[in-house]
Parts: sequence; C-alpha cells; structure tokens
Amino acid sequence: MTATPPLHTPRVSTVHEVSEPTGDQVAAAVRSFGLLADATRVRILWALRDGSADVGTLAEVAGCRPATASQHLSKLRLGGLVEGTRDGRRVLYELRGAHVRNFLNEALFHADHQVTGEPVHD
Repeated sequence: MTATPPLHTPRVSTVHEVSEPTGDQVAAAVRSFGLLADATRVRILWALRDGSADVGTLAEVAGCRPATASQHLSKLRLGGLVEGTRDGRRVLYELRGAHVRNFLNEALFHADHQVTGEPVHD
C-alpha cells in the first residue's frame, strides 16, 4: 500500500504578504520608526549598511563620543535593528538583515524627495 500524496502542498513564499497588520506588528513597526527618530541612530545605521563596525568607528561617523554611541547601539540592539558579535575585546555591530537595510534606505529616499522637492514616484 502506498501513501497518498497530500491534496494541497503549502506554498513557501520569500515575500511577506501582510493583508492587515496585527496589533503586535503595528507595535513593532512603531518601535522601529521610533528608533529612527534620532539623528545619531540614523547615522549609525547608515554607517552599518555595508558591513560591520565597532563602537569607536560608529562614534566617529556619528560625530559623538563612544559612550553615547554605545547607548544608542544598545537601544538599536534591543529594538532588533542591529546585532553585535564579540571579536576579542570589542564588539562588531551590523544591521540585522536586509529588511533593516531596506527600511533605512526607503526612509532616506523619502527624506531626499522631501528635501530636494523631487516628485514622488512608485
């Protein structure tokens, strides 16, 4: 006797489809948007778009002290936007996936349209 194949094979999608966001999804989005409401954090995220960096490097790029950069990185890490990996005595930070990179890019592209007056497009 042979096993009968299932009538329906579940579809695996690499694209997330959200028809209507749940309360938890909205709350997480609000937290992420809130983390972008600080110029130092935006500069830190921008510096991480192409790879990892340590606190000293990120502080220099963001124009702040390492202690200040460390506090911002802690918030970004808790918010799920960055992650850190220990490399000896230092921690290297990086963006937590392509979604964060795309999120940052789109926010800055939108800002560029506002600043330059370039027409909005799809």
